[in-house]
Amino acid sequence: MLALAGYPMGLQFRVLDPGVDPPAGEMAPAVTAQFDDLMALDAFMDGCDVVTFEFEQVPADSARHIARHVPVHPSPDILEVAQDRLAEKDLFASLDIPTARFARVDDHRMLTDAVATIGGPSILKTRGGGYDGKGQVRIATESDTVHAWEDLGAAPCILEEVVDFERELSIIAARTEGGDIAFYPPVENHHRDGLLRLSIAPAPDLTQDLVDQAEHHARAILERYDYQGILAIELFEKNGVLFGNEFAPRVHNSGHWTIEGAETSQFENHLRGVLGLPLGDPSARGYAAMVNLIGTLPDTTEVLAAGGHLHLYGKEPRPGRKLGHITVRADSAADLAVAIERISALIDQGRS
Repeated sequence: MLALAGYPMGLQFRVLDPGVDPPAGEMAPAVTAQFDDLMALDAFMDGCDVVTFEFEQVPADSARHIARHVPVHPSPDILEVAQDRLAEKDLFASLDIPTARFARVDDHRMLTDAVATIGGPSILKTRGGGYDGKGQVRIATESDTVHAWEDLGAAPCILEEVVDFERELSIIAARTEGGDIAFYPPVENHHRDGLLRLSIAPAPDLTQDLVDQAEHHARAILERYDYQGILAIELFEKNGVLFGNEFAPRVHNSGHWTIEGAETSQFENHLRGVLGLPLGDPSARGYAAMVNLIGTLPDTTEVLAAGGHLHLYGKEPRPGRKLGHITVRADSAADLAVAIERISALIDQGRS
């Protein structure tokens, strides 16, 4: 999707992926190598003007190795923070971004102490490696701590209070080296089984105060790290306050609606940001939603006949895997709700 956004601007691409026959390889020459293979990284970066990433599990040290020779945006420093849930929450706290109460957990004794302080229900999460609901266990009482600690491999963790939030929002923002910032409207996200299923843009019932809070949180991180490119922040809304949950220093699934639903997609603005080009207009084109395709695919003809914009990622179907997404647009919130229901029904038919 980055390549598709960049080719009309005359850009050329090369991709690095440890998997054989990666989906991005359909769009650009692909180097197949592990992210920590320094010889492969040297060959990969040769001739590149700038390097970016769309997956935050790339080792920060590998990004730093490349950055000694070729600019890497966003910076390896913010990449490293995003890989550590404790560092992430510490960053939020240092920027006065509200969060759920949290505690560092390095051993079982620290876990029992943290549960006694924070109480239940709470969630024990590994500090690194988890995404899409992986690497976390819910804790109701102190008696759950032994199994939770063992289930997560006795690895360094963070214990977080469960926030009884009303909904999840996210905001996508872009920044250039010169400090220009473009904010997309906050969107409302719906998850099931730890996976994002639906994003509605703009989020229903947005107040100016909620927009201001979301933009404030994003701006604080962008400016702290002299950021270039796209940043996404997942937020919990509770009683009119937005709590920072996670951030991603990359183009984000909750921003895929921007391809058809915004004047400039997040993918194009990411490229503009990392290349030092002027940012494009992030305004929404009316109302839009993105519906993820997980595990199975619906009938293409029916999706297109229903007015959906279909994006398939070239991945082999398997349970729990994101295989693509569908974007729908409408001129009103009511018409958008009808379009979402129609597309969701086609997806359900594909599963049956």
